[in-house]
Amino acid sequence: MGAALACVLAGQVAAQDFTGLARVDMNGSAVTDLRFGVEVDLELSQPVPWRVFTLGDPMRLVIDFREIDWRGVTQEGLQKSTRVTDLRFGSLRPGWSRMILDLKEPLAIDTAGMAVDPVTNAADLTIRLAPTTEAEFKASAGAPPDPGWDMMAGVDLKAELPVIDDGLLTVAIDPGHGGIDPGAERGGLQEANVMLRLGREVAETINRQAGMKAVLTRNEDVFVPLEERMTIARAAGADVFISLHADALEGDDVTSGASIYTLSDDAESEASQRMAERHDRSDLVTGLDLSGHDDTIATVLMDMARVETAPKTEALADTLIRSLGNTGASVNSRPHRKAYLAVLNAADFPSVLIEVGFLSNEGDRNTLETPEGRARIVAGIVLGLQRWADAEEARAPLMRQ
Repeated sequence: MGAALACVLAGQVAAQDFTGLARVDMNGSAVTDLRFGVEVDLELSQPVPWRVFTLGDPMRLVIDFREIDWRGVTQEGLQKSTRVTDLRFGSLRPGWSRMILDLKEPLAIDTAGMAVDPVTNAADLTIRLAPTTEAEFKASAGAPPDPGWDMMAGVDLKAELPVIDDGLLTVAIDPGHGGIDPGAERGGLQEANVMLRLGREVAETINRQAGMKAVLTRNEDVFVPLEERMTIARAAGADVFISLHADALEGDDVTSGASIYTLSDDAESEASQRMAERHDRSDLVTGLDLSGHDDTIATVLMDMARVETAPKTEALADTLIRSLGNTGASVNSRPHRKAYLAVLNAADFPSVLIEVGFLSNEGDRNTLETPEGRARIVAGIVLGLQRWADAEEARAPLMRQ
C-alpha cells in the first residue's frame, strides 16, 4: 500500500472528535522484525489523525500524528528491529508530533491502519513494511501532497496575505535546526539552541538600525520545515535570507572560524558535499522533500530570477566575510564556499548560509558561549548587511539605465 492509501486511512480517523493528548502504551508498542519485513505497532490511549510515508537519501519511514504525549516512551523500549538502524520521536510543532525510523534496507509500506476499540476508545496503529527494490523505493518516496495537512507546517499555505513595503531592508534570520532536530552537539552545546540565541541577538540588533528590520523563521526550540522557513520569509517581504549554523567535524578540532556558503550547481569539494548531505538531510528527515515539484515553466522563471539574485548573493557573501573580519570575528582560512544546499535555493531573494564557527573547535565553542564572543559575530553580520544594502542602493540607478 502506498502513501496515498495510508493518508486515506488517516483521514477516516481524522473525522472523529478527539480531546486531550493520546498516550503511548509501552506494553503493547514495539518496532519488530517480521519474516521478511518490519512491523510498527503503537497502542494509543485514543485515536488521533495520522499519516505515514517514506523518504529517501537516507531511507526512512515517517509517521505524523496530531500531538502525542511521549512521556515514558523510550527508544530502547520500542526499537526491536534489526532492519531499523535508528528511531526517534518528539514534537514537530505545537500540536503535532513525528516518529522517524531510519531503514537499513529498502522497505515499502505494505499495510497501514488504525483500529479503534469501541468500548475503551483505545487505538492500535499497525504499519507493516515489506521488502522492495531501491528503484521502487526511490520512486514512491516523498511526502504526499495532502491539502488537509497544510497546518502540519504551522502555516496556512493557502492564505494570501498582502506584503506591505515600508521601504525598510527586511532580513529573514533563520536559526538552523530546532525541536527534534538538534543539529551538531559538542562540549555541552547544541547547535539548535546556540543558533536560536545568536539569531535573536542578530534580529534585535538589526531592528535597532535605521532602515532595517528582521524577522526570525523560528523564535523558540521547535522544528520548522524548510518550506515553512521560506514561507515566513516571503510573507514578511524578505529582501535577503540568512541561515545560521555551527558545524562540528568528526575528529577535527583544528578547523575554526566563520565561513559563508552560496549556491552552486555542484558541491565543489568534499567539505561542501558533506555540508550538503548534513543540511539537506536535516531538512528532509523532519521536514518536506521539495524535489521534483517544479514544472518546466516554474523552473525557467526561477532561473530567470536567479540571473538577478545570484550576483547580489555573491556580493553579500563577500561583504559579510570582510565585515566579520573588521569586527574581530574569527573567519575561516577559506571563508567563501559553494554548495548545492536547499536552504539557498530561493530565486526571489539573495540567500546565504553562515557557518559562524565549528562546535568541534574549543575556541569557537568559547566564542559562541559568551555574549562578548557572539557580539563580534552579530556586529559583523549587521555591518555587512548595511554595507551591502548601501552598495545595492548605489547600483540601482545604474541597473535601471
